[in-house]
Amino acid sequence: MTEAAIIDGKAFAARLRQTIAADVAGLKAEHGLTPGLAVVLVGEDPASQVYVRSKGEQTLEAGMHSETHRLPAETSQAELLALVERLNSDPAVHGVLVQFPVPDHISQAAVVAAISPDKDVDGLTVANAGRLASGLPALTPCTPTGCMMLLRDQLGTLSGKRAVVIGRSNLMGKPMAQLLLAADCTVTIAHSRTHDLPAVVREADIVVAAVGRAQMVKADWVKPGAVVIDVGINRIPKDDGKTRLVGDVAFDEVKAVASAITPVPGGVGPMTIACLLANTVLAAKRLNGIGE
Repeated sequence: MTEAAIIDGKAFAARLRQTIAADVAGLKAEHGLTPGLAVVLVGEDPASQVYVRSKGEQTLEAGMHSETHRLPAETSQAELLALVERLNSDPAVHGVLVQFPVPDHISQAAVVAAISPDKDVDGLTVANAGRLASGLPALTPCTPTGCMMLLRDQLGTLSGKRAVVIGRSNLMGKPMAQLLLAADCTVTIAHSRTHDLPAVVREADIVVAAVGRAQMVKADWVKPGAVVIDVGINRIPKDDGKTRLVGDVAFDEVKAVASAITPVPGGVGPMTIACLLANTVLAAKRLNGIGE
């Protein structure tokens, strides 16, 4: 069997951002509408600061309105919720995203609940999760949405495929399973308590690994010819004392078995912010009664 095709999420995301920028230009010209994204960061988590800066830069590059609200770590939950409420009411803002994690004294669930479902571009509110599960139009979480785009680009139709999602988080595993189900896949959600996990994964035509364990999925877990989407981002030590990024899949060995695979970095990661921009444009259209 030939070695797996490498799914280039970086290139796909660049094309998607170009499409979004053209869409934004059209909204400005035809409707006088500039989609706006507000990102809120509480505290000084280094990874979060990188993500937030990148989101702001890419929002501006797409011709959109961008706001970044940086709050000190000691900000109270009430102060944060008050800011979210102001953003919910701001007509220039169509997407509201609070960067997680937040400090321990703030309830993530309370923050999510405070975001207007119409501006919930992370797709985390109960309303959007329920709409997704019910097959209704919804703002869906960005990373699963990006995974679906890469899968469709690679496979065309997904109908009838057996898919295994490893991981059951509200941000990734559960919505990924719902999106695959909506695409007429037969879906299994697996996790750390799954009995004989390798045997379950071997049944899959599509494997989505989102469990947060470095290089956990080995070659003998994967059915020959399967498509493997690696959502994991893990840092492991190198011989020189530095670290390197790896996914949840043992890439070097699995690529000899799979038909296609996403690398880490350069696979799913770049799709997340591109899909965030797409969700913001979608929210702006819906809030202004503009046909999609």
